[in-house]
Amino acid sequence: MSFQDHFSSVSEGYQQYRPDYPDELFYHLAHVCHEHECAWDCATGTGQSARALAPYFDRVIATDGSEAQVLMAAANEKKGSESKLIFKTATAERSGLADHSVDLITVSQAAHWFDLETFANEVDRVLKPGGILAIWCYSLLNIEDDINALVNHFYYDVVGPYWPFERKLVENGYRDIQLPFTELAVPNYQMQASWNLSQLVGYFSTWSALRLYIEAQGTNPLDELATKLATVWGDPEQIRAIHWPLSLRIWQN
Repeated sequence: MSFQDHFSSVSEGYQQYRPDYPDELFYHLAHVCHEHECAWDCATGTGQSARALAPYFDRVIATDGSEAQVLMAAANEKKGSESKLIFKTATAERSGLADHSVDLITVSQAAHWFDLETFANEVDRVLKPGGILAIWCYSLLNIEDDINALVNHFYYDVVGPYWPFERKLVENGYRDIQLPFTELAVPNYQMQASWNLSQLVGYFSTWSALRLYIEAQGTNPLDELATKLATVWGDPEQIRAIHWPLSLRIWQN
């Protein structure tokens, strides 16, 4: 399975408009690990999760198959010999990491793009005995009913046909992913952000289905959505609370 790069062209938007994962998530992951020498943030994107892991581990190796994403992430990292973060271009299935060298592997909003059988073999190879694998994803946001209705229509009916097949795994909260490790119980987490209308529209601009729609149709349907949202949002600078349920799964090797 070749690397599917859906995000190099929107790496700057990812840096600016993607919501943050809760701090409690990384605290929990660190505390289910027996050792804290090395974490591997696989498919790191702009390095969001890698930076959140850094306080808990001696080293965090952040890899992504997209060189553009890695360059963007590394450019935003503070330079210096004391940095715990190491950014590399590598796929999930061929990390280049040493055998049994990693205490924790994290994959945020990306496992659905992997060749999961090959990735499982790589996990087994690089994790220490008793090491932890954590994957998570989030799907549709929740704001208010009238806004949700517009967003749901856009997601399912407008750009819906352009979502890659793998998106179904996200919509199912990764419940359909089966891996040959011992699964652990997990807490419930939720992502949240406080955004104005421009920030919300910026987030939609990072959707891979939108890019594919534009390539196929030659027009940008986000313009129409933004106009409709403006009629129900009110003052475009008004800040609204936005929530995403987070679907988390954890295994131990």
